[in-house]
Amino acid sequence: MVRFSFSGHELVALAAGALYWPARKALLVADLHFEKASWFAQFGQMLPPYDSLATLDALEALTARFGPEELWCLGDSFHDPKGCARLPAAAQARLRALTGGCRWTWITGNHDAGFTTSCGGAVMEEAVVDGLVLRHEADPAEHRPELSGHFHPKLRVTVRGRTIARRCFVATPTKLVLPAFGSLTGGLEPHHPEIVRAVGRGAEALVALEDRLLRFPVAA
Repeated sequence: MVRFSFSGHELVALAAGALYWPARKALLVADLHFEKASWFAQFGQMLPPYDSLATLDALEALTARFGPEELWCLGDSFHDPKGCARLPAAAQARLRALTGGCRWTWITGNHDAGFTTSCGGAVMEEAVVDGLVLRHEADPAEHRPELSGHFHPKLRVTVRGRTIARRCFVATPTKLVLPAFGSLTGGLEPHHPEIVRAVGRGAEALVALEDRLLRFPVAA
C-alpha cells in the first residue's frame, strides 16, 4: 500500500478500488450498484444474477483486512431505491453483519436517491468529515476539498499491442473521484468530457497497485 496526500490528509488508494483513511480508520467505496442485474431482469434483460454476491465478497475481504471503524459508501450503493429489499435473505444478513460492525454511512446517489435501508447503517445526502466533503457526484462549483464517485473512472492503456483497463482514481488538488467498487459496472475514461467538467483541467489518473501508485496526466 502506498500513501499519498490529498488536501493535507494522508490517504491510501487500494487496488480493489477503495480508499483507506488511516487517521480515521475509515474505508470509502463508491458505486456498489447492488442488485443491478435484478433491476435489468425486471425489464426482460437477463444478466448473471451474481453481481451483489461478488460485491459483498469484495467488501467482506476489505473489512476483514482493515477492520475499519467507519465505512462510507459514496452513492449509488443500490442500483435503484428498492435494491436493498431485493437482496436475497442470505445476502441481506451478510450486509447487516457488515453494517453492524462499524459506523456505516450510505451517501445517496442518483440511482438510489430517497432510499431507506433495511440493511443497517445511516443514510445521508452528503457529509463533511474533517474538512472533506463526501458526496456522490463532484460539484464543479465546490471549492472545499471533496471526495466523490459517480463517474466510474477506468484508465485504458495499450501495452505491446494489448489494451489493459484498470480502475483508477481521478485527482486534482481539491477533488478526488473514486472508481466504481461494484462488480457489475462500466467505466468512463478519465479524460471524458463529463469528468473534466466536474473536476476541472490538470487532473491525474491514479492507478493503485499493491506496492505502488501509478500517476497518469489526464489530457483534456
